[in-house]
Amino acid sequence: MNDHQISNRPAVLDAIFAETQALGFKMASEPQTGSLLRTLAASKPQGKFLELGTGTGFGTASILSGMDNDSRLESVECDAAVLAVARRHLGHDQRVTFRHEDGAIFLERARGRLFDFIYADTWPGKFTHLTEALALLAPGGIYLIDDLLPQPNWPPDHAPKVPRLIAELEDRPDLSVTKLRWATGLIIATKLDPVATQTDS
Repeated sequence: MNDHQISNRPAVLDAIFAETQALGFKMASEPQTGSLLRTLAASKPQGKFLELGTGTGFGTASILSGMDNDSRLESVECDAAVLAVARRHLGHDQRVTFRHEDGAIFLERARGRLFDFIYADTWPGKFTHLTEALALLAPGGIYLIDDLLPQPNWPPDHAPKVPRLIAELEDRPDLSVTKLRWATGLIIATKLDPVATQTDS
C-alpha cells in the first residue's frame, strides 16, 4: 500500500498549487492531509464545517470534495492575498462562505454556534483560543489539526508549543483523541456526548 498515491484528488488543486507557488506561500496543507479531510468530511452528511486558516484553499478544496450538497463550510483567513486565491478557484461553490477575518475574532463572534467538523490549520483554534474552538464543536463532532511533526517552515516559537497542545487535548475529558505520526503529524479528536458519558459512568 502506497499512502502517497492519492485517489480522487480534486482537479482544482493543480491550479491552486500553481498560484500558491507563485505567491511563495509555504503553509498549504499537503496531499495526505487533504485525502483524510475529504474522507472525514464525507462522514458528516448535512454537516456544518469550520476551517480556521483557509490559506490558498488546499484544505478547503479537500473538505468540499467530501461534503454533500446539504453541508455548509465557513472558512476563515486573515491574509487577504492567499484568501484571494481560494476565492478565485472555489468561490463559485455555494456551499462555502469565506471570511476575511482574524481567527480569534471569528471564534469570539461565533460563540454559541455548533459545528460538526472543525479543521484548525492556523494558530487561533489550535495554539491559541483552543477552548473557544472546542466550545463550538458539537457532540460527535470531529476536530482535526496537523503540523505536529517538525517541519522546515516552522517559525522559531512553534516547536515548544506542540507538546503543550497535545497534553492539553489529551487531558480533556470531553474528547476522544488519536495521534497520528503520519503526514505532517495529525490529531483527530471527537467530542463526547456529555449525556452518554454520564450514562456510561
